[in-house]
Amino acid sequence: MAARATHGDPLTLYHDKLRTVREAVALIQPVDTLAAPIITGQPAAFLAGLGERTDYRELSIFTGLLTEPYAVLQQPGVRLISGFYGPIERLLKSMGIPVHYLPADFIGWERYATSAKPRVIASAVAPMDHAGFLSFGLHAGASFNAFLAAARDPQRLAIAEVFRDMPHVLGLGRYGAHRIHISEVDCVVESDRSLFELPEIPVTSEDQAIAEHVERLIDNGATLQIGIGAVPNVVAQLLAAGSKGDFGIHSEMISDGVMHLHRAGKVTNHKGVYDGFSIGTFAAGGRELYTWLDHNPEVRMLPVAQVNDPAIVRLNRMMISINGALAVDLSGQVMADTIGPRQYSGVGGHELFVIGAHDSVGGKSTICLHSTARVGERTISTIVPHLPLGTPVTTPRHHVQYVVTEFGVADLGMLTDSERPHALIAIAHPAFQGELRAAATAGLQAPPAAPTQ
Repeated sequence: MAARATHGDPLTLYHDKLRTVREAVALIQPVDTLAAPIITGQPAAFLAGLGERTDYRELSIFTGLLTEPYAVLQQPGVRLISGFYGPIERLLKSMGIPVHYLPADFIGWERYATSAKPRVIASAVAPMDHAGFLSFGLHAGASFNAFLAAARDPQRLAIAEVFRDMPHVLGLGRYGAHRIHISEVDCVVESDRSLFELPEIPVTSEDQAIAEHVERLIDNGATLQIGIGAVPNVVAQLLAAGSKGDFGIHSEMISDGVMHLHRAGKVTNHKGVYDGFSIGTFAAGGRELYTWLDHNPEVRMLPVAQVNDPAIVRLNRMMISINGALAVDLSGQVMADTIGPRQYSGVGGHELFVIGAHDSVGGKSTICLHSTARVGERTISTIVPHLPLGTPVTTPRHHVQYVVTEFGVADLGMLTDSERPHALIAIAHPAFQGELRAAATAGLQAPPAAPTQ
């Protein structure tokens, strides 16, 4: 790569660094390391272009929540390291493609991206402004600081893919202002893609009932974490239409629900940390959300460690976290990112926000799940005596506070190990309560196992 141009007219610098996708792909070596953001920060045209080459011997790609089944991932010599599985990662894994999960939370991804120092980092960005700055738009996450580090290292490459429809989302100056100057970027490509939009999630009667239980737990003046899924969006709709207000937003993800709360006049952001701004580390939703975020002075996008760190989260006034789960056992252990030993999604910010909300003064941490799930032709309980053998626990029992199903709320925060099963059985599906009660009784009566030598 030629030496970086660091001075001059921004537009001239932009054109000096502009490359076709094919030219940018040619910068990747047969043995190389590459990192890219998750979901809405993915440089889709560049990643797709990588599939046009067939000479990779050992190419490692670190990203997560893929938005396309990129052809490069199906080539010999290429492996994917994912911080968070979505439907595409699960599909690729089922096809025998080398997909490896990084067992780390969202902050851990940033540590990995900065310490592993992948030679190439590529990211989606917004069109350049008049001063020569490229906003990272919908994603800061674990890649923002890693991208800056690569851009400032002459031995590494920073590739920016400009999306015409990427909003310019503001940051805070002390954390890099969520932007980079064109003089620091090695290579620019102009994308032929549109931003990824989350498909609308149908709301079930169970989702509605769970959301209504959660809404009742939220007081005036609470600070909210509203993530992906039907339940958080319904909670936001209920709050937007209701009489409560004076809310703050401190959320890993900025969603459609956050926009609805702002438009309803419910957000004041008098919350104790980052006052005056709704804070997130990435955004995903529909086109209306992306338009609303563009140059919105009420929203700030920050790197993940400034958003997800429990030590920061707990400083918020009455912090409320809304997280999902796949199963909860009678001790309160949460299975949220695996199905037994099989990786299903990722840890992400789950435990980080559970801890931060639980420790906030007046805060409440909620874990939401349907009381049953379908496995083939069978209906099973998601409240279980024990998690399946080999299950990695997403969030341990000692951090869990409120567990919510369509049948009610179990507040485990101050319950003993013998009291917890009764509270959880009470919110299980009635068809399974008898066998859960029998399992709990047998477990309490069983003598402790003798230690093995």
